[in-house]
Amino acid sequence: MGLGIARLHAPRVRLLGDLDLADDATPRSVEESGVSAAALSALLDRQQRAFLAEPFASLQTRKERLKRVVSMLETHEDDFLEAVNADFGGRSKHETILAEILMTLSAARDALKHVSAWMRPRRAPAPLYLAPAKARIAPQPLGVVGVISPWNYPLLLTLSPMIAAIAAGNRVMIKPSELTAQTSEALDRAIASAFGETECAVVTGGVDVGKAFSQLPFDHLIFTGSTKIGVDIARAAAENLTPVTLELGGKSPAIIDETADIQAAARSIAYGKLLNAGQTCVAPDYVLAPSSKIDVIIQAMKSSVAKLYPRVEKTRDYSAIISERHYARLERLVDEARQRGADIVPVGDAAQMKARKKLPLTLVINPPKDCTLMQEEIFGPILPIIPISSRDDAIATVNAKPRPLALYWFGRDRAAREAVLTQTHSGGVTINDTLRHAALESLPFGGVGASGMGAYHGKTGFDRLSHLKPIYYQSRFANQSAIHPPYSRHTDKILKFIRKII
Repeated sequence: MGLGIARLHAPRVRLLGDLDLADDATPRSVEESGVSAAALSALLDRQQRAFLAEPFASLQTRKERLKRVVSMLETHEDDFLEAVNADFGGRSKHETILAEILMTLSAARDALKHVSAWMRPRRAPAPLYLAPAKARIAPQPLGVVGVISPWNYPLLLTLSPMIAAIAAGNRVMIKPSELTAQTSEALDRAIASAFGETECAVVTGGVDVGKAFSQLPFDHLIFTGSTKIGVDIARAAAENLTPVTLELGGKSPAIIDETADIQAAARSIAYGKLLNAGQTCVAPDYVLAPSSKIDVIIQAMKSSVAKLYPRVEKTRDYSAIISERHYARLERLVDEARQRGADIVPVGDAAQMKARKKLPLTLVINPPKDCTLMQEEIFGPILPIIPISSRDDAIATVNAKPRPLALYWFGRDRAAREAVLTQTHSGGVTINDTLRHAALESLPFGGVGASGMGAYHGKTGFDRLSHLKPIYYQSRFANQSAIHPPYSRHTDKILKFIRKII
């Protein structure tokens, strides 16, 4: 099965990056969790030695490894679907195929198609005064990349960074979430069947294993999870000067302009919010809309949910909440907003759905700005709708909060759209829809400020996990001694000439 230490597993305790939403448990030591710190270090050492033996994986090797990812996904798809459904206690098979299997296959096939071009040295211009010198940028593998992946999309957010690392010629160590234990097991088995442990290895365990993993001296560490835990990851990585890519989250707004098609906007927002029952880092977190349109938007949201999920109380298309603890947290958010005077509009029978750990879309109209619902990322099917007085009010509301991972704008007014695009900051933007920007391999995916640092997907991921080495080629015809000491009046003339042409 490949990695021996990956066979031993911890109890279900919180893994770094799980948004503090795991079931209550007492953390064990690394050794009690089944993986010692020494074993983690030894595995990293084996991967580093394997990398040094092959410091620049050939195009053929990289393509062969990427093909193994594709084959692994196709061979183990049914196992993955069953494991994800079991971990969530009910998750739509079609959602897992669309949002995880197909997107991961797309990433692998995109890398297969373009990796030869990405690997080529890139020409860089050399100034006239250095002619006939040449300059190049040569992408070089970093070494061993660590990946700490979350529970909400346990396949996509594990394998997509892995694909970028492989395309860039690196070795990979993966720490998946313990909250989705069966999916982590399935990933462990699938990866061990397709890769040797010095190519790609999975390590499972609890919170202390995750902590020890983050403290390893990787050549790069990718973490997806909460902003709070992202700070801990960055602090641990800093001890080794390990560069990090942090894919975090935040409160991603959806702005409905006066010129928007309300029905189309509501349908898109409902879909984006209810995919995976809102447990999506780029899900619309709250809606900003003109005060005069709030009632129309509420009705449009209700009709959109009815079309997307007929008989939402019983359909298998609607996903469950990951854990009882997370479910209780969501209930507390709604109860606090209700007690603070917000109107609560459930779009479904919450009492009937609770037995299956499912929560209907719950609209919360104009909650207080300082309630928990408006301070924390919701990560569930609760949608605050905030009335605004103007477009400038919408921009000011967004800018009053930490910079989000995504922003959505609906409307037809080009000037209003450009004002939002230029006057707000977010990791990415989709216009007149939701989620789509995160699905394109041609667009970087990442946050800004509190929602993360660094990005991947496609060429951006390849570059992120490569050292873009600058190389200067001096010509044998160069006369650099003309500007060497001892300096003279002739040197002054040369410097005067350079000043004119730079």
